[in-house]
Amino acid sequence: AKKLGITDVPAEVVTFISHATQSRLRAVLEKVTVITQHRMESYKDDEWYEQATDVRSQLKFFEQLERLEKQRKDEQEREILLKAAKSRSRQEDPEQARLKQKAKEMQQQELAQMRQRDANLTALAAIGPRKKRKLDAPGLLTIGGEGVGVCGGSQAGLGTASPRQYPRQKITRVNLRDFIFYMEQEPEMSHSLLLYRALLK
Repeated sequence: AKKLGITDVPAEVVTFISHATQSRLRAVLEKVTVITQHRMESYKDDEWYEQATDVRSQLKFFEQLERLEKQRKDEQEREILLKAAKSRSRQEDPEQARLKQKAKEMQQQELAQMRQRDANLTALAAIGPRKKRKLDAPGLLTIGGEGVGVCGGSQAGLGTASPRQYPRQKITRVNLRDFIFYMEQEPEMSHSLLLYRALLK
């Protein structure tokens, strides 16, 4: 108002601008929420959905092939080392001595892994099966992930706590990509400086 030479701004003008801003923000939030919901929507349960390729299964198949190939190479190397360890030639070259040393280290490592596995199994057997804690036990309130007992009677003043189901509110998380998509669709914001700054982030 000062830039335009207006010194007195009535309260009705401020109220009108406030309502216009509120309406604009509500429209922006509604549109961005719809964009976010479309992005998060899953079409797997749709009757017209037909899966063409399963990239996850393909990756698992290639990982299994690599694992089998690595296992085969390890077995070949193990056989070579065991043969070198069993050889009893009197005149050994440095390569033969190195293979014998490597075979000895491999056997020690396998023995250590077997001992560690046996120790883990023994510890798990000593601990026993894990028991799940009941979350909906009467007289128990959960605060910050810890159980807090509630005393009955007139001294506590709270009585017994009954398990109550509260409806979970669905939270829509809007990210920068959704807001950029909204600004690109809006004619008054598609060439704005705000969109340019958002694209630089």
